[in-house]
Amino acid sequence: MLTTDKDIEDYIINHIDREPDNLHQLYRRVNTELLYSRMCSGHLQGRLLKMLTRMIRPQRVLELGTYAGYSALCIAEGLADDSCRVDTIELEDELEDFIRRAFDESPCGSRIELHIGDAMQLLPTLLADNSYDMVYIDANKRHYVEYYKLLIDSLPSGAFIVADNTLWDGKVADKETHLDAQTRGIMEFNDLVAADDRVEKVIIPLRDGLTLIRKK
Repeated sequence: MLTTDKDIEDYIINHIDREPDNLHQLYRRVNTELLYSRMCSGHLQGRLLKMLTRMIRPQRVLELGTYAGYSALCIAEGLADDSCRVDTIELEDELEDFIRRAFDESPCGSRIELHIGDAMQLLPTLLADNSYDMVYIDANKRHYVEYYKLLIDSLPSGAFIVADNTLWDGKVADKETHLDAQTRGIMEFNDLVAADDRVEKVIIPLRDGLTLIRKK
């Protein structure tokens, strides 16, 4: 799911901060041990997530869709110190041991709390108990609209939502493409965010599309 030209992406990777050793090893394990390895953020997007976290300077971050834990670790790396926290939700319980190993092997893993379960069920409690300055959405594409509606009223002014896969392999702009449920979910999310005057928004055409949303 790369919309960025491969040669350009290789050039970029050669001109940005190196991938930390623990994340490099994690990415290799993802590609040898897990299905759907393309879901892993990887070097370029991981460094961007760290940089965005540095810029936003959140005290508390919520991630929807942990997968292997790579993106959560990049966000945790960008936090100011150990008093800042990441809550991350993963639906697939069979990934729990893999994720916890990744967190245990990282110097930033202690900043992350893993929640196993359905984000739609866990979100109301997490949002009631915590104030989040930043949310990273990379979970079920069919539910992006529902996630957004649950999140937006609970977030404080100035909070950021970062949504992944919002170009969805280019299908969002291809009128000839069969509109499967995931493509429809992303398109409905993009339309909803575009029409919401409570937020500022921009789509970055990096990899599979990354939308930055700031609540006014």
